[in-house]
Amino acid sequence: MSTKYSWIMVFFGLGVFAFSSNANAFMNRGSSSSRTDVSSAIDSTTTNTTNINSTSNTTNTSNINSTSNTTNKHNTTNSTYNNTDNSMHMHQDEHHDMHQDEYYDGPTQAVYNPSSGEISKQIQLAKKETVEEAIDIAQTVFPEWRNTPAVKRARIMFRFKELLEKNSDRICQLIGEEHGKISHDAMGELQRGIENVEYACSAPEILKGEHSKNVGQSVDCWSEFQPLGVVAGITPFNFPAMVPMWMYPLAIVCGNCFILKPSERDPSSTLYIAELLHEAGLPNGVLNVINGNKEAVDTLLHDERIQAVSFVGSTPIAEYIYSTATANGKRCQALGGAKNHAIVMPDADIDNTVNQLVGAAFGSSGERCMALSVAVVVGDEVGDVFVTKMQETMKTLKVGAYSESSNDFGPLITKEHRDKVASYIDSAEEQGASIIVDGRSIKVKGCENGFFIGGTLIDNVTPDMVSYKEEIFGPVLQVIRVKTKQEAMDIIR
Repeated sequence: MSTKYSWIMVFFGLGVFAFSSNANAFMNRGSSSSRTDVSSAIDSTTTNTTNINSTSNTTNTSNINSTSNTTNKHNTTNSTYNNTDNSMHMHQDEHHDMHQDEYYDGPTQAVYNPSSGEISKQIQLAKKETVEEAIDIAQTVFPEWRNTPAVKRARIMFRFKELLEKNSDRICQLIGEEHGKISHDAMGELQRGIENVEYACSAPEILKGEHSKNVGQSVDCWSEFQPLGVVAGITPFNFPAMVPMWMYPLAIVCGNCFILKPSERDPSSTLYIAELLHEAGLPNGVLNVINGNKEAVDTLLHDERIQAVSFVGSTPIAEYIYSTATANGKRCQALGGAKNHAIVMPDADIDNTVNQLVGAAFGSSGERCMALSVAVVVGDEVGDVFVTKMQETMKTLKVGAYSESSNDFGPLITKEHRDKVASYIDSAEEQGASIIVDGRSIKVKGCENGFFIGGTLIDNVTPDMVSYKEEIFGPVLQVIRVKTKQEAMDIIR
């Protein structure tokens, strides 16, 4: 299972989320061909840099200083992130001539501790004007950040990596408090995110261009990478640390400014990590974190200053993000849900298969797109053995709060999601499947009001059932029985 995640990180880091080596998503690749043009381009760049440096210190100071303040004010009521409100008020009064309550009176939303089922804090969601303010500031600081040498940007990432490792326990605690993820799962998520920061540290190398001498008479050819400008990321609740770090470390180290709209269900770890990046030396305004709902998302998708958008979430929303962003001329990658299968052959090592599938199906409460939620078993004989051994193994699963490291998995993110997962189990039973292990009625001592569903095993599922067609996104493993490997492959296709 860890191997699969490592592969995903490499794939996204190099090929899709790389605002660097392949330059597919968030970098422009430019070139020039004549020696005379090369000299002119260098002179022009030098002149522009001088102009930027001579004006940015005075022009951008108030804007830069207010960026994270605007963001922090509206992400959480947790006082940890509200320590610079005065600067924000000064910036707002100076530039917008409107009262703070009028400008930032977006709706509030409760953040729950899913283990207890209790509200832990309230967040304020950004209105359109707040998002536009963040884009304004990012646009203002972009020229100076773009012209900061790559080696200096990389040094910030080195310090950022050190701070992430130093504060890993605190980050995992925040993930657990709002997501419910057990500490060892949270630590694994964080480590995958840190690997992306490590890659970003190599910016001086990955941003190197190419040069070919004498490709024609008196003609040299070179290529170089240029940042796009202000780019955005919209990330899901299930990996509040890892998925944002798929995106902004590479985007930022390549010279872009970044607007991050994380999930409003578990924002604190994301905010805390952003604070660490600023502590590492990132100038204010380069990274802006804004909580919000569809209004904030639509503002990002329609604002012409946003050059590119990256999204991870459910398939229907991914389709909406992609179609809207591309219709507005933006580069976009939008990753949706999944329905992952394992084929269990008659000669399989069933003990090893069961051991692997327990982690793949129930880890992180099944709330991940790589959860293996369907076992397609070839032959009734092996199917009976597999179901029996899986049933016995599932009796040992420990379900509970994030703070107990011996637990195997924790609660689901919200009561609504718990009820939705339970409804899929109900539908499977109603359509004729066999509920072998039923997690719907689980009660966790000391967490009786938490959003828990225990590990659930469903046998005799067929492809026409609702539970098979939909991504359940919970701790549910379904078993489909077939007669041949070809039939199993046809189902998966």
